[in-house]
Amino acid sequence: MPAKSAAQQKAAGAALAAKRGDMKKSELKGASKSMEKSMSESELDKMASTKRKGKPEHKAKH
Repeated sequence: MPAKSAAQQKAAGAALAAKRGDMKKSELKGASKSMEKSMSESELDKMASTKRKGKPEHKAKH
């Protein structure tokens, strides 16, 4: 599933790095921490590889 905002894409990238062992899991905060626990590496890869161009920084709340 593609990221809906730049912030979501960045959080997925951080979670993916921790899952792969490129950074410590203890360094994760907020959304990236829960994403690392609940999503598979392939799901995180798809979300993290989403292009940021044209995406809002944060998804608008309705």
